[in-house]
Amino acid sequence: MNNKKLIISFSFITILFVLIINMIFVRQNNLYKQNYNSKINEIVYKITLNYKDITKKEIMEILNGEDTSLNVLKEYGISLEDDFTILKANKINSRYLIIINITIFIFMILFYLIIFLNEKAKRKKLNEIINLLENINNRNYMINIEDNEEGSISLLKNEIYKTMIMLKEETLNSYNDKLSLKNSLEDISHQLKTPLTSISIMLDNLIDNDNLDDKTKKEFLITCQKEIDKINFLIKSLLKLSRFDVNVVKFNNKNYKVTELINKVIDNVSILCDLKNIKINVNITNDYNLCLDLAWQVEALTNIVKNCIEHSNINGVIDITCSDNKVYSKIEIKDYGTGINKEDLNHIFERFYKGKNTSSDGVGIGLSLAKTIIETNNGKISVTSKEKCYTIFEIKYFK
Repeated sequence: MNNKKLIISFSFITILFVLIINMIFVRQNNLYKQNYNSKINEIVYKITLNYKDITKKEIMEILNGEDTSLNVLKEYGISLEDDFTILKANKINSRYLIIINITIFIFMILFYLIIFLNEKAKRKKLNEIINLLENINNRNYMINIEDNEEGSISLLKNEIYKTMIMLKEETLNSYNDKLSLKNSLEDISHQLKTPLTSISIMLDNLIDNDNLDDKTKKEFLITCQKEIDKINFLIKSLLKLSRFDVNVVKFNNKNYKVTELINKVIDNVSILCDLKNIKINVNITNDYNLCLDLAWQVEALTNIVKNCIEHSNINGVIDITCSDNKVYSKIEIKDYGTGINKEDLNHIFERFYKGKNTSSDGVGIGLSLAKTIIETNNGKISVTSKEKCYTIFEIKYFK
């Protein structure tokens, strides 16, 4: 639309310019013609007055002889150099008018040609954009359309390219999310199936077998309770993880002494420690403050210490060391139990992952939940281990 307006405006101005130039030349030409006719009459009069034997036809042939006519007229005793300049100017001005008109015409052709080529290039780019949009509609995001040229169309192409990259990433993320959900559902199904099957078998025995003694019945009920507790822990942990997945967890960060955090964790695992006669040693060089959500961090560290207890030997020891610097506060939890196999070390924080040394009672979700809680609350967790020797969990809370 802009090109059309430009062409119309340019054409109007050019035509108006040509008309004005031609009008000026026509007016000037008329003046030259008047002078020309006047001089011709004057020359003819002079010649015919002095030379009766020469005809008008011969006079005109002399005058039309260009530069040689001056010499011929001089032979007749007539000197008209100034007048002859006027005669020549008429012809010269006519040539200039023709040259100017031709030049303007060529310029207009070049201008229209440039506009045409520019419009053709724009149409080509627009067709490319249309094809790209069709590819997007067909979910084809594998085309590289980066354009390093300048201009609004090139900017539009680059924006479409960015959109295609974003859609490609979202499509890939959506696929990965679906795959992750599928795997998670399979894992959840497997985790629930085992305890539910165990509960079902024991309940069937309790119902169908009237000859069971009270001790056996009690053992069955205790086992059922353990399996129910395992299912309860799994469901609660999954609900908590799902809240982190959708970013609805809001931390209530406050300043707490590190001793308060560690003491609450030890209280949570005291019964488990008593069952295996495990001693927890705490080494705090300075009772520094931590800015965090106490309830969530207690749960995270409790899951880590539970994992250490699970893999510790009876009468074992767990060391908790706390230190602080200008960049971060560090809590180190170390057990001296079975350790972690090298193949399992990079996977222990994955959901439902069970290593070779994991007990049958584990559900493989506690460490995953702990990592999610810590790293969402401006922390970082890492692990080092030597099989049949030790395992060290290192938690850093950045300031």
